[in-house]
Amino acid sequence: MAAAQRIVIENCSIATVDANDTEYATGHIVVADNRIESLGAGRAPEGLENVVRRIDATGHLVTPGLINTHHHFYQWITRGLATDHNLFDWLVALYPTWARIDEPMVRSAAQGSLAMMARGGVTTAMDHHYVHPQGSGDLSGAIIGAARDMGVRFTLARGSMDRSEKDGGLPPDFAVETLEGALAATEETVRKHHDASFDAMTQVAVAPCSPFSISTELLRQGAELARRLGVRMHTHGSETVEEEKFCHELFGMGPTDYFESTGWLGEDVWMAHCVHMNDSDIAAFARTKTGVAHCPSSNARLAAGIARVPDMLAAGVPVGLGVDGTASNESGELHTELRNALLINRLGAHREAALNARQALRLGTFGGAQVLGRAAEIGSLEPGKLADLVLWKLDTLAHASIADPVTALVFGAAAPVTASFVNGRQIVEHGRLLTADEDAIARSTREQAQRLAGIAGQA
Repeated sequence: MAAAQRIVIENCSIATVDANDTEYATGHIVVADNRIESLGAGRAPEGLENVVRRIDATGHLVTPGLINTHHHFYQWITRGLATDHNLFDWLVALYPTWARIDEPMVRSAAQGSLAMMARGGVTTAMDHHYVHPQGSGDLSGAIIGAARDMGVRFTLARGSMDRSEKDGGLPPDFAVETLEGALAATEETVRKHHDASFDAMTQVAVAPCSPFSISTELLRQGAELARRLGVRMHTHGSETVEEEKFCHELFGMGPTDYFESTGWLGEDVWMAHCVHMNDSDIAAFARTKTGVAHCPSSNARLAAGIARVPDMLAAGVPVGLGVDGTASNESGELHTELRNALLINRLGAHREAALNARQALRLGTFGGAQVLGRAAEIGSLEPGKLADLVLWKLDTLAHASIADPVTALVFGAAAPVTASFVNGRQIVEHGRLLTADEDAIARSTREQAQRLAGIAGQA
């Protein structure tokens, strides 16, 4: 076997986000191939062999790479629309346009979504893609290919819808799949693309869309499929008061009870939003270790409300952060969600005690790893874990007068990313992607957005 090649990073502050929240005011990290070999205070040990690169990270904070736990990449080409709508009205306004996407559009939108996150410190992304118009091409393959080319670790939540307007749902009739077709296509995607290995770059989850766009059978059989294949499960839950009313009217129970009745609570499940959760709902999530993807900017954009994140954390619910689709969070950046999660939760019942800077950083790193079922591999800086890490530059005008680097990162302006590594490979340098042409992606996304608008307008 070839000897491991090492990268040595020195003279940096380090927030490991390990179980003890270990931090080093000035420390080092040694990366060997795609793993973290060692880290600690002071300079790296002398005599290391096969050191191919040394990085003087003076003025930087090194953290685990950020982990996004909820997104809809295709929405990158429908940003800035329906800007003054609540969730249900927003969906009704946009579904007719979304239902006309095709493979070139989805590939371009995935590139835009991934590029924006990666240049801002995201090393693991996920996409919940649930719109599969007939004849639109290999959408799952296009999304996975975009993530592979970008060099980002990735989970595709293969979504589906089978409840359209004629059945009391929100999507147009031509925008949904059949129950059988959705299940078969989801199974094919898992078998073709899911990698269960420790250092997997691509994983797949089973992900019916939401209670108001899927049948009970799709939920129930989707859960059975996921557990038979040994993959995780994802959906939207308890996002708005309208959804809660919908579930009571249609199923005679609230969203959490409905999900539990269909097999959708468990440590292999995570749900997006979970804004309207009562004490019993939170207790059920904690008892079953069901995870939550908290999307503060999207929740605010759609006036959905403030999720009870402090109560969830106190109860032991795994919580990560999500960008959500960029038609409801036009910035598409996860690092700004650290700050927004902290600030928005302080508007809730717990006020200034809701979240602190280190809790916010944990949501965006280790919490995300828990939610995606990968806490043994990523989410903290520890020997043996995968080398997914970010160097944040904190010695410029924007941050230099803030003494505590974690406070600077979370409370301050969005910090520049000097370097971002995924699986030991650098993908960002001085805020620019090394794996893709950002200007070409910008042109492509504009062209595809205009093409989609033209097609939707003619329809």
